[in-house]
Amino acid sequence: MPIYEYGCYDCRKRVNVFFRSFSEVETKTAICPRCGGTNIKRLVSKVAFVRSEESRLENLADPGSLAGLDEDDPKSIARWMRKMGNEMGEDLGDEFNEVVDRLEAGEDPESIEKSMPELGGAGVGGADDDWLG
Repeated sequence: MPIYEYGCYDCRKRVNVFFRSFSEVETKTAICPRCGGTNIKRLVSKVAFVRSEESRLENLADPGSLAGLDEDDPKSIARWMRKMGNEMGEDLGDEFNEVVDRLEAGEDPESIEKSMPELGGAGVGGADDDWLG
């Protein structure tokens, strides 16, 4: 089932239009699923590609990824964290997103750490861990 992106001039939205076959794309008039308008133009869709875990890890280890990072600027730290989170290729959870959102708002990392004591403390090499034997 082909899916194409269109820009609707009537409702000014980017929409997806589904067709039952590729031949139907050529013969049917596309209709905006939001407003029902036909004043739409087909767009070039975004392209995604699959990267190996090795490729993602290489990008994480690249010292160039630290360029522009200012450890005294919460917004700079947030940009770097978002970039690294995207490189991981998976959802890092609500706590991660909350921390980054708060940094983007300019909140001091120490105050975030104080208000979220469960981050980075308990269970990660702390006194509660007995994995060392």
